[in-house]
Amino acid sequence: MRWETAAGLGAQWLLLLLLSTETGLGPAGWLTGAVVGIAMWAVLTRALHRSWARPFGPANHVTLARATLVGGVAALVADSFVNPPRIPALVALTTVALILDAVDGQVARRTGTMSELGARFDMEVDAFLILVLSVFVAASLGTWVLLIGAMRYAFVAAARVLPWLNGSLPPSMARKTVAALQGIVLLTASAGILPPVTEMAMVLAALALLIWSFARDIGWLWDVEMSDGGIAVTRGATHESV
Repeated sequence: MRWETAAGLGAQWLLLLLLSTETGLGPAGWLTGAVVGIAMWAVLTRALHRSWARPFGPANHVTLARATLVGGVAALVADSFVNPPRIPALVALTTVALILDAVDGQVARRTGTMSELGARFDMEVDAFLILVLSVFVAASLGTWVLLIGAMRYAFVAAARVLPWLNGSLPPSMARKTVAALQGIVLLTASAGILPPVTEMAMVLAALALLIWSFARDIGWLWDVEMSDGGIAVTRGATHESV
């Protein structure tokens, strides 16, 4: 048991209690939030025990706080299928989570606590938030929006069959920009502050950029595979698009 992950699980339950008190979060939301919290605790604890004996670090504390907020977003989205959506609470939690996404990396660099596990933790929280938001937006704009949330997981699944997709990718500002846009666009669409036609155009544009980003990186990995004579670099998936 790591006290950091135990604290994260406790924070998840406290957030669910707050949402229940302030928004009337129902059983579907409670169940979803509880499952997310327990899964986060179990996976992160296992990863820490297997590969990381160093202190948890301030950047990972920020990411853990963000993961707790994302668990709250998932609870609100699940509850929206049986009760009227709590848009203000969903927008507030998502906004803070997206802001913290720009903070944890800065903290890691300034404190010299960057690590492969921390980067992977950050990426998984990002991916899950995008998946949850795409589920919520798909309810109003159509199931095609789910492609945004599912694309990164499809990439990971394909990498199990095609090992060369596990190759390391070079840093890319374009990739990071496209990744950031997904959250911003889906948050805007979730808020419902724009006409439906405008929301659809924005989400379609975000999806097109995401497809371009993945296609570009897959092409780069294929070129590396061919240039290396079929031997790809295998440091683990590091795609940052989502």
